[in-house]
Amino acid sequence: MVARRPSTKTAYCLRIIAGQWRGRKLSFPEVPGIRPTPDRVRETLFNWLQPVIPGAHCLDLFSGSGALAFEALSRGAAQVTALEYDVTAARGLRDNAALLHCENLRLVPNDALRYLQAPATARFDVVFLDPPFGQGLLAPCCRQLESGGWLAERAYIYLEAERGLEITDIPDNWIVRHSKQAGRVGYHLALRQAADSVEVDTDD
Repeated sequence: MVARRPSTKTAYCLRIIAGQWRGRKLSFPEVPGIRPTPDRVRETLFNWLQPVIPGAHCLDLFSGSGALAFEALSRGAAQVTALEYDVTAARGLRDNAALLHCENLRLVPNDALRYLQAPATARFDVVFLDPPFGQGLLAPCCRQLESGGWLAERAYIYLEAERGLEITDIPDNWIVRHSKQAGRVGYHLALRQAADSVEVDTDD
């Protein structure tokens, strides 16, 4: 997650957990507001997504460090479209893609809501939605994803938010399948279903 003030420092690193780049460490810029999804949370998330990530087309709306984007690609995603508005963070994503010889990361230097308000250019199988905390971005992004036609019929949407924040303001045909907390983070996985086939199936 990233705030809007650029920085030129590079002082942090993340580790890819599994897949073709397992164990690789990537540096990312010291940009105020970047909050990489922790290793423990990423491992749980991708265990949930294991059946659907290979060959999936993914959208990473607040890419920041690229932790989710590169983990998905390492585990066999066909392509990740990564949005990052901050120019320094975007440069870090581009540099790490080059370092990994990764050709299936599509970097879009745009604001997430502005991007979603445009006509949909693709339908995504998996969406990573972990905006900066405390800015009220989760609900409007969810609405735009659904109403704008950005989602495959049975898309999975990862939602990351402040611990204790109830995930209630989502489209009626999104069913929260998994929900956990770790430290200050609450993280959830929703499944989009056709409006006429909604089922209730949650996992605490």
